[in-house]
Amino acid sequence: MAKQFERIEDSHLAFIERQHIFFFGSAVGDSRVNISPRSTQHFHVLGDLTVAYLDLTGSGSETAAHSMAGGRATAMFCAFEGPPLILRLYGRARVDFRGSPAYEAFLGERYASGEPLGARQVVTLDIDLVQTSCGFAVPTFEHTGERPVLDNWAEKKGEEGLRAYRQEKNLTSIDGLPTGFVEA
Repeated sequence: MAKQFERIEDSHLAFIERQHIFFFGSAVGDSRVNISPRSTQHFHVLGDLTVAYLDLTGSGSETAAHSMAGGRATAMFCAFEGPPLILRLYGRARVDFRGSPAYEAFLGERYASGEPLGARQVVTLDIDLVQTSCGFAVPTFEHTGERPVLDNWAEKKGEEGLRAYRQEKNLTSIDGLPTGFVEA
């Protein structure tokens, strides 16, 4: 049932492009395993061994902490419509924080209209294994659209409010690990 690949192949890329949601998991040592659902709106395939997503401000920053501590990460896509399939991208994540040269370069290449409101970092996954599995037990769902709640929240906070929030909530993980978060 499960098949392993050395890199993202064309069929994997086509599958990723059809999805509306992915899950990103990370952990290090005996930390709690973090799994976050994400919209694919800000997910980008950079090459056959590299993907990245623009991460918006949230109440925690577990992925950054796990990345900084050298932990592993996985991006997972499930077919909720059409033929069943699960695709996992295994590797190590790295984080480029808002205002860093790598962050600015990413924005310049991928967001011609400018930085989306609430953006805080770019999470890049350097892939060492791609795996597909059947997905026969994954239920079907219909995508009806994106939720505007986070965008509305960020708009209400404003730039200064978002900076203060990130300073309050994004400096350590729930296990007390430093995230390395800095904002230029």
